[in-house]
Amino acid sequence: MLFAIHAVDRPGSLDKRLSNYDAHKAFLSDTSRFDIAIVISGPLVADDGQTMIGSLFLVEAAGRAAVEAFHRADPFFAAGIWEKVTITGFLRRQG
Repeated sequence: MLFAIHAVDRPGSLDKRLSNYDAHKAFLSDTSRFDIAIVISGPLVADDGQTMIGSLFLVEAAGRAAVEAFHRADPFFAAGIWEKVTITGFLRRQG
């Protein structure tokens, strides 16, 4: 099943995000231990098209528990960067 993870950063957390960015990218390079596959992911950005303000993931997993475990293990989660996170099932209709 597909799941969307929509994570919005806490105000003023850009410096913390940038200081944890390498650890976050390394974490995303191998998701096999969580039994999920990242379909697409990347930062959410402000209207200027550059300033990172959150993260969006579309992942494939057998169930919500695997997605939640993956999310909680992310270095961004551990660093407290995200203010609000929603994990929602997703049905692909096109694309």
